Amino acid sequence: MFAVYCEKPDNENPLAALVVGERPEPVVPDGWVRVRVTHASLNRHDIFTLRGITGQDTPIPFPMILGNDASGVLDDGTPVVLYPLITGPDRAGDETLDLGWHVLSEKAQGTFADHVVVPRRNALPLPDGLSPLHASVMGTAWLTAYRMLATKSGLRLGQTMLVQGATGGVSTALIQLGRASGMEVWATSRDARGLDLATGLGAHRGFLSGEPLPRKADAVFDSVGKATWAHSLASVKRGGTVVAMGMTTGRRVEMDLLPVIVNQLTVAGTIMGTLEEMRDLLGLVVGASIVPQIGDVLPMERAGEGVRTMVEGRTRGKIVFTR
Repeated sequence: MFAVYCEKPDNENPLAALVVGERPEPVVPDGWVRVRVTHASLNRHDIFTLRGITGQDTPIPFPMILGNDASGVLDDGTPVVLYPLITGPDRAGDETLDLGWHVLSEKAQGTFADHVVVPRRNALPLPDGLSPLHASVMGTAWLTAYRMLATKSGLRLGQTMLVQGATGGVSTALIQLGRASGMEVWATSRDARGLDLATGLGAHRGFLSGEPLPRKADAVFDSVGKATWAHSLASVKRGGTVVAMGMTTGRRVEMDLLPVIVNQLTVAGTIMGTLEEMRDLLGLVVGASIVPQIGDVLPMERAGEGVRTMVEGRTRGKIVFTR
């Protein structure tokens, strides 16, 4: 079958590790289902895979088909959207706390292909009112953003949230979800184009990266890491929360503990989301008529173009591949 995969990772040149070609059709284990992929979205996780970087305790079994997220059709014709976390079949409670969880393209082959197989619980019926295109971005970026906002931030209606770095997939999702949830949304960006995108998506105010704010925010969302961390801590009010989920500019930061202690700040890390949160997210997106920001839609054969856009930091929302 057609697939976009990594034969051998290349940390220095991830684009060189990308292969567009053929892979064997997947075997369907008991309790799993086969999905014909129609739309699959690109995540920074795919860049990490091409570089050979993994958060798992075991190495990636290359060759590996890329892709964490997708929408598509079951063999019986049912349209579905995929929940990305794979855990034990009897897992109860918060899936993100399961030490053995993984996403597609880590231990099981990913979604950038004609077909992908997933546990039956991971194939959710596509809700009425949500297109397959927009459903394909829900699994990683939007689910992560929803958990940051709804579960981790402690925000209440009308409070102020600051989103660091306005143009990535998680950031654009946070802006749209925050506006739909009744928050005062601020965002930062390196340039005017990013600020224009943020305000176009619903941000009330935009600021250049590192710019002083007129007042401190109730919560700050940081997916950038090293470049914005000091500004994030300086921008949250006493008793507020900084939610971290990304490190695109570096994972190691310096932090002065004194203001954290004196101002009673909460620093919360988060990753992905639960199946229940995924269902709640889908309900919010449909109920609030949110149209997720899509930066580029490309046929899967042109996956290299989308990967290059992400590697070079030129994303303007999610990148989706069609098949």
